[in-house]
Amino acid sequence: MTSPRTDPLVSVVIPTYNRRNQLHDSLLQLTRQRPGTPEFEVVVSDDGSSDDSASVARSFSDRLRLKYHFQSDEGNRVALARNEGARLASAPILVFLDTGALPGPEFVQRHFLAHQEGSPRCALLGYAYGYNPEAPMWEVPDILRRHTPEEAVHRYGQVPEFLDLREGVLAECGGDLERRSLPWQVFWTINCSMRTDDFWSVGGFDNDHRGWAVEDLELGYLLHRKGLPIRLDRTAWVIESLQERKRREQLDEFKRNMLRMVSRHPDPVHEIGWALVDDDLFWPWEDEYNELLRHTREVRDLDVATEIEQALRGSSPTDTVAVVGVGGHVPDSLGPGTVMDFDRELVDRVVLGGRHVGHHSLGLRTPLADQSVDIVVITSRLAGLWDRWKDRLLAEAHRVGRDVRCFS
Repeated sequence: MTSPRTDPLVSVVIPTYNRRNQLHDSLLQLTRQRPGTPEFEVVVSDDGSSDDSASVARSFSDRLRLKYHFQSDEGNRVALARNEGARLASAPILVFLDTGALPGPEFVQRHFLAHQEGSPRCALLGYAYGYNPEAPMWEVPDILRRHTPEEAVHRYGQVPEFLDLREGVLAECGGDLERRSLPWQVFWTINCSMRTDDFWSVGGFDNDHRGWAVEDLELGYLLHRKGLPIRLDRTAWVIESLQERKRREQLDEFKRNMLRMVSRHPDPVHEIGWALVDDDLFWPWEDEYNELLRHTREVRDLDVATEIEQALRGSSPTDTVAVVGVGGHVPDSLGPGTVMDFDRELVDRVVLGGRHVGHHSLGLRTPLADQSVDIVVITSRLAGLWDRWKDRLLAEAHRVGRDVRCFS
């Protein structure tokens, strides 16, 4: 039990919605932190529950330093709920914990140690036993009826079905997520933490986000872009109690939110992620992005200025043009237009003169509006990616342009 006599060092924010029993179990586990645990508070942020979750939360006010926030039910606004909870938090360290996740007895301590004064800044992921929406371990509820969470981890911690869904990724990188190009791909808010000032320095979660997934990936991406390494601590574990999931509905929301991610942060890495998720894929993201990085190095010096000039022969001086795969030079004959390339350095070089609008884009999903240009030119700088992305590239080119001209 924490005491109100000193300021909390850790704030645990728990968003919730109509899961009163699971909320009770998560809060109960927080009352069982080991003696010597740093002072902490709990903020329950309710996304409009109608099942008396408020009473459940307040029933712990004599055992936990607890705050409660309620927002009206306007659909799934968990990102906003987390932000509102973080605004109520008063500690220098923020921990996000999903309702129904049962923290181990050293949960708060391990998150605190990762961010205490003098520690290198990072964004920390805690391990999540039992979290595998793709292949749930249906025995988990029975296991938790018969054992405490720590007993369950001791008995079943090596059972493949009981492991965190990210276990395969962790095995590939030897547990060091910074060895990956996209460590934030597995930044999930079931169990994570960061310093409060780092959270707000990137704007927190997207207040306007709706539905399932991506708000946590976006936060991880922003924290990593800011320079924070993403680490995982297996000792800061939770067990996820099994929950019913509407998989088809969630996947549809995932796709919509990935498209929103591309719109908010235009970049080839997010275009690839969106295209994969739109095809019901997720795990190849790292490999596909690494292949783009390899291809970028390979064609760095490929000049397509002559090719662009040839593609535009016969066009009218009044035609608006977008070039996908522009490279580092354009022909003098190219009037003001939109230029795009997967190599940021090259597209930045082309726009220095001020004649063109540039976008760092692969061309799978560009920032351009539907039918906004007369001609789209796709150059041979995309040749090495053509077999993989041809259908997507052509579909996007036809979305934004009335006439599409490709390398031959």
